[in-house]
Amino acid sequence: MDTNITGARIYWESDFSLPIFGHISITETMVNAWVVMLLILGMCIFFTHNLQKIPKGKQAFIEKVILMLDGLIEQNMGKGCEQYAPYIMTLMLSSMLGTLTSLIGLRSVTADLNTTLGWALMTFAMIIYTNLRYKGLGGYLKGFLDPLPVMLPLNILSEIATPVSMSFRHFGNIAGGMVISTLLIGALGSLSSALHLPIPLLQIGIPGVLSLYFDLFSAGIQAFIFSMLTMAYVGSAREA
Repeated sequence: MDTNITGARIYWESDFSLPIFGHISITETMVNAWVVMLLILGMCIFFTHNLQKIPKGKQAFIEKVILMLDGLIEQNMGKGCEQYAPYIMTLMLSSMLGTLTSLIGLRSVTADLNTTLGWALMTFAMIIYTNLRYKGLGGYLKGFLDPLPVMLPLNILSEIATPVSMSFRHFGNIAGGMVISTLLIGALGSLSSALHLPIPLLQIGIPGVLSLYFDLFSAGIQAFIFSMLTMAYVGSAREA
């Protein structure tokens, strides 16, 4: 597990600067994100290689997963939403694998707010597009006046808060777990030294138990929640 809680390390930074984004830099999060993307690409190649008309083995497994995802999307977004399946599956895999990178000693991709905020902004753009597609510009703007015109400021604030709440919820849970685990590992190491143990014996076992929650369980839960919120928001925009 990466014990750096001060933020993602900067591997390279150029002198070139953009008006809004500032200096272009290569960070630890970006490198780890590419590792995750290559892993997802490898999984896609593995599961789609040598497909057969009668599925068996890995093909039967992945087809079962896809059917379950299609059912989840239909249940939460309505019929005719299968086109959203690739995006939802990509979110789930990127979130889960991006968090589980801590198990191989890399910093979790989702422990960086830039990652979760980027996903939330893509979802937010999809929500706006869906609203415009099914309601039209007039209907979308009119929705800010419901149920009363006096609600306009609150409705605008609620719309803007959608990507903020989604990104901070995911980032906060993962980053908080990383900080707690790091502090505990440091405390156990100090306690081992205080007890004059030849090795930091107390650091063996206890962090591993916490890792089952903060890395495995939390990774699955946060990936599921983020994907469910995406389906709920986009499905709500589509219902109208």
